[in-house]
Parts: sequence; C-alpha cells; structure tokens
Amino acid sequence: MKDSTIYSIGHGNKKIEDFINELKSFDIHFLLDIRSKPYSKWNPQFNQAQLKTELEKNGISYVFVGDVLGGLPEDRSCYSFDGKVVYDLIKEKEFFKTGLERLTTANEKQIRLAIMCSESKPEECHRSKLIGQELLKKDISLNHIISNLRIKSQQDVMNELTKGKGTVDLFGQEIDFTSRKSY
Repeated sequence: MKDSTIYSIGHGNKKIEDFINELKSFDIHFLLDIRSKPYSKWNPQFNQAQLKTELEKNGISYVFVGDVLGGLPEDRSCYSFDGKVVYDLIKEKEFFKTGLERLTTANEKQIRLAIMCSESKPEECHRSKLIGQELLKKDISLNHIISNLRIKSQQDVMNELTKGKGTVDLFGQEIDFTSRKSY
C-alpha cells in the first residue's frame, strides 16, 4: 500500500474552529468539497461561501468537486428504480473517473488534501463506500479524520461497516454499496 496524502472528513455539526483545527492537525493544504450541493440547512457555517472564507483565513484552499465526486449526481442513470443512488453505476461514469484521477494525481504529487462531505461518520458516507473503495483498487488507502490527530484507515472503516464480514461476498463478488447505513 502506498503512503497516502489523501484524507477524508465529515463536518457533521462541528464548530468551524474545531473542524479547521482537525484539518490543521494533519497539515491539510486543500479541502475538496465533495457534497453534491455545497450547503448545509442545519450547519450554515459549512455553506460554500462561508466555509471557503474561513478555510482561506487559515491557509487552506477550498475546491468544489461535488459535480464529479458527489454522492448525489445529477445524472439520473446513477439511481435505482426506487430512487436510491447506486455506487456501482457512479463508478463507471466518466465524471467520476475524472474526479478519482484528480485524487490519484494529487497523491502521486504528495499533495495533502482532504475530501469533505457532511456525514461525520465515514462508514455512513460515500467517502468510504465509493471513493475510498475505488482508491483502494489503486493501492491508496483513504485516511479518515475522526478528530485532532486521530484517523481511521479505509480498511478499518469498511470492517466497521460490514461488521468484519469484508467487502466481498461468498462468491468472490465485491459488495454493491449504496447510500444505506449498514450491511
């Protein structure tokens, strides 16, 4: 496994100061916002404009990439007949492959960045179930920021999510993760 400079973080209902301190504790230089809609009804401190301003005050660059790495794509062919997001469909789309390639290139250049979504628990977010799993295929383990100086590896997050059953079924097929909370 290659050393990874790619981190993930969820803002949840954190104070903006605590959130920024967590990023600083891992020397993050870029925050890539992977929310499909970069706004928060319940936590306005994480609305795009306000978040960008606060990050830049603290020397962290803000980049929106929710159009290519978001968990709720505009492309309706990424959804099941009952309206659920299907990650197996997203990962085959060119827009997603482009976003993933940006992360891979950043890691090769040793750029310290964090992808951010709203879900505070990585095991309940597409950061781990989609992006983290696809990065693993490229031998890159996503580092999930839990708090100041505390991370979980992609493998640990997936073990928690699947209750230790792994990410492959009895027939050797990769589990088709969706936006549901547990497996």
